[in-house]
Amino acid sequence: MNPPLRRGSSGLDSICVFCGSNPGNGSAYRDAGADLGKALAERNIAVVYGGARNGVMGAVADAALAAGGRVTGVILTQLAHHEVAHERLTELHLVDSMHERKALMNRLSDGFVTLPGGFGTLDETFEVLTWSQLGIHTKPIGLLNVGVFDPLMAFLDHAVSEGLLRARDRAMLVVADAVAELLDRLAGFEAPRGDRWIQGP
Repeated sequence: MNPPLRRGSSGLDSICVFCGSNPGNGSAYRDAGADLGKALAERNIAVVYGGARNGVMGAVADAALAAGGRVTGVILTQLAHHEVAHERLTELHLVDSMHERKALMNRLSDGFVTLPGGFGTLDETFEVLTWSQLGIHTKPIGLLNVGVFDPLMAFLDHAVSEGLLRARDRAMLVVADAVAELLDRLAGFEAPRGDRWIQGP
């Protein structure tokens, strides 16, 4: 079953942020999350994210809320019951599976931004990239590179050179080192044209 689709008529009304529930070493990753959350609120772009109060996730939510932004969390019921859920969000959705979580986050969002994280963050990012590759959606997908993603970018470039990934599909992932540049590029993003295995609306 294809995930539900949403595309705001006025541009990027909401951005889904994929990031870790761990803070990482040092403060750079949480600082990047806070910078993004604040910038989204200042641009009147709502945040949709995984609903946790800790790690990079918490930094995004706290900064957006502090700047007067709207923040919607989508979290597994079992995690919420372990007191991981953020308690001050604009809205919090409880779901029973990761599949349901990702589908709802997609439906509530006009685009995606990835920040540092682990398996879950990479899973979410590559799933929406695959949906875009298949033509299930045409939403912009961005990655804020705080250095930790350099090896991943090198791998994707290598996959293109090895004929395992098409260059136009590699270009679906918009990468920038600065928050303002990334959001500006996402606002002007146009999905690659051409054949798709599944055609979205």
